[in-house]
Amino acid sequence: MLEILYQDNHCIAVNKPAGMLMHRSWLDRHETRFVMQTLRDQIGRHVFPVHRLDRPTSGVLLFALDSDSARALTQQFEQKTTIKTYWAVVRGHLGDHDTIDYPLKYQPDQIAEALTEATLQEAVTDYRCLARTELPFQSAQRYPTSRYSWAELTPHTGRKHQLRRHLKHIFHPIVGDTNYGDLRQNHAVAAHVGTQRLMLHARSLCFHRLGDGKAVEIVAPIDEQWAVWLAIFGKEENTG
Repeated sequence: MLEILYQDNHCIAVNKPAGMLMHRSWLDRHETRFVMQTLRDQIGRHVFPVHRLDRPTSGVLLFALDSDSARALTQQFEQKTTIKTYWAVVRGHLGDHDTIDYPLKYQPDQIAEALTEATLQEAVTDYRCLARTELPFQSAQRYPTSRYSWAELTPHTGRKHQLRRHLKHIFHPIVGDTNYGDLRQNHAVAAHVGTQRLMLHARSLCFHRLGDGKAVEIVAPIDEQWAVWLAIFGKEENTG
């Protein structure tokens, strides 16, 4: 059962678990659990995706309940009238706040697209540091301790793996990232902290409700592995 965070006559939002694919994909032919199919079976009707989250990312995921609503909600994302915020645990101590304005090469989703020439796309992310910590274990040869930050990320563009690639660019990769992260760091965290997932969570989504245009904010609770990190930072879920 998926945790339903919000529902009206036009759409429904769930708290996507980390590690769950949105829909069937050629990338993993052996997977049997998908968010779209699970939600469809759970509520007894078709759902239509209006945005996406990577498989290892948890958090707010919005679906439309009919094709007309899907088009209208998708337009909100395309016109950048929605606001998405993410939580991440990253390597090192971040500054208080900054903007990452760094174009990213287009990454194709399909094998056939890979034949086209890669182009640079505008990509902008704001970040704010919510807390910092230093833990008494070694994850790099030069340092006897390991530093981490809890960050709030706000993307202003929607490029593939944007947050993960942007944090790598500023040398603060997201903990648990097996594609763009620090593998030595990931192994140290798994051994000493006990978390093994990508520490990236779609914390909130703001959009305009269809019908009356009222602003709606949906917030996704964290899972147990995130709770471990918030305890390390000395914080509770409703802070930040």
